Amino acid sequence: MKALFIGGTGTISSAITKRLAEQGRELYLLNRGTRNGELPAGVKIIEADINDEKQVAKLIEGMRFDVVADFIAFVPSQLERDYRLFAGKTKQFMFISSASAYQTPLSDYRITEGTPLSNPYWEYSRNKIACEEFLIKQYREQGFPITIVRPSHTYDERSIPLGVHGSKGTWQVAKRMLENKPVIIHGDGTSLWTMTHNSDFAKGFIGLMGNIHAIGETVHITSDESVTWNQIYEVIADALGVKLNAVHVSSSFLDACSTEDYRGGLLGDKANTVVFDNSKLKRLVPDFVATVRLDQGLKRTVEHILAHPELQAEDPKFDAWCDKVIAALDAAVAAVNAE
Repeated sequence: MKALFIGGTGTISSAITKRLAEQGRELYLLNRGTRNGELPAGVKIIEADINDEKQVAKLIEGMRFDVVADFIAFVPSQLERDYRLFAGKTKQFMFISSASAYQTPLSDYRITEGTPLSNPYWEYSRNKIACEEFLIKQYREQGFPITIVRPSHTYDERSIPLGVHGSKGTWQVAKRMLENKPVIIHGDGTSLWTMTHNSDFAKGFIGLMGNIHAIGETVHITSDESVTWNQIYEVIADALGVKLNAVHVSSSFLDACSTEDYRGGLLGDKANTVVFDNSKLKRLVPDFVATVRLDQGLKRTVEHILAHPELQAEDPKFDAWCDKVIAALDAAVAAVNAE
């Protein structure tokens, strides 16, 4: 199999790249070369900015692929560019959409690929829906061989997956835990969430590559394990060797008093209970099973970050904001009790 990945070094794509390299597949990565230092041997690089369509067209002139996958397309114009570049050059075009495109709020917490797409809270999700609609139109009218993949919350060893954090990542939350400071959990922490280790995602994705039954299909790839946010934070605190000091705050309140995108990231995503039905994926990839249990995966992630100081990006602005929010809640409770 000869494959081309647009991107190939992100949280999701890096695990797929690694696994394909281990299998000896012929893999090309088209990217700007800024994160290629740790690529496995055998991976070929086409160094270019995908947004420079003329340059890319020259570089891939005469090339044909079994699979082309775009991991970094977010708006329809980028898919229109991909169609111009790869129509007639690939047997399968795979687009990474998002499970956040599913109906929000859900009418049924159990999500299948037939769940309606609608997210009034998050522009990111609405753009992904528009991307899907463009590709489906090309499949129906032009025979463009698409497969749409919807990941949910996928993580690796480089970042602790959390619900509420600042623009510089999630380390500051872990640092607050280590310092015995209270940490914010959105809502009451009892809503169910699904996190998928990128190595498990890679198994499902590779099973869809070159799969004739996946052409024209939309498939989500997630773990079958659902846990509460309280459990997620407890596991992280345990991995850090500290006791969790949690403060539960309404997602709507967090959105109202933050400059971060909590409207999209929380109200349009993580504040909602989600349980994924992976029956379709398992029909298409019969041997798929997610084997990294969340508590084990999170502990490995925490251990890796503790051993790599370069991954410990501090965020004083977010830290101060957390203190301010918690102080405001304490003041409100005191004011009500004083009446």
